[in-house]
Amino acid sequence: MKKAVLFIALLIPCLGMAQLADSTKRLVHLKGALNFRDIGGYPTKDGKSVKWNRVFRSASIAGLTDADMDTLRDKRIYTVIDLRGTQESAAAPDRLLKGTDYTLSPAGSDSLPSSAQMAAYLKKGDFLDNFYGDGGIRHFGERYKPVFQKLLQLNDTTALLYHCSGGRDRTGMATALFLYTLGVPQETIAADFTASNVYLLPMMGKMFEPMAKATGMSNEEIKKKMDLRPELLEIFFKSIEKKYGSIEKFMEKEMGIGKKERAILRKKYTS
Repeated sequence: MKKAVLFIALLIPCLGMAQLADSTKRLVHLKGALNFRDIGGYPTKDGKSVKWNRVFRSASIAGLTDADMDTLRDKRIYTVIDLRGTQESAAAPDRLLKGTDYTLSPAGSDSLPSSAQMAAYLKKGDFLDNFYGDGGIRHFGERYKPVFQKLLQLNDTTALLYHCSGGRDRTGMATALFLYTLGVPQETIAADFTASNVYLLPMMGKMFEPMAKATGMSNEEIKKKMDLRPELLEIFFKSIEKKYGSIEKFMEKEMGIGKKERAILRKKYTS
């Protein structure tokens, strides 16, 4: 744990992201999961802040240790939304506390490219731009509706976790929508989003070499194409606005989150 904190601390001056400056209190240090974070503490535009210990995001939780399960129990994480596909989740089932309310929300995830297909996409162009934009928009409503409906229903004494395999793309979009709904400034949302580049570096670094061999590209070129960047969130939000007119209209039509529900979420998750 101390090594991880030191590693991130050394990266802060290079990255210049304020969100990382308090990563030692936001990042939940688990042995069996990466990128496990509390999304509380962020200031909102109306002078409030997102509540701590209510909503968490993560990569896969299939490998949680017994000690990690104690941490989940301490944080009362008894609601879990799994954003992976049916095959992904079956291959590495979540490790859950007894009595957990578990929901699999696989919309769009069963059609994700294989490693070989990913290599081909990377050679052709920017796969992530398409995934965050017009290529993925048909799945956004169905994929994220369970997250928001569970957030509306969540008991005030327990916490909710949503995750995918890496906790960066599908999970990152869910977090962006939630923080936007709570009134968190866009630059803060982008900082939280891109912080996954740091938290997942040990995992992503292992992927770069085989992808580089498959594409003939260098590790640095692969990393540049695969890194999260604020522009991806801009593509994400703009594609929604283009189709629905506004983020709010999308939330109401596809998620059942209108003005009334938005007020409930802000009351429940900000103070």
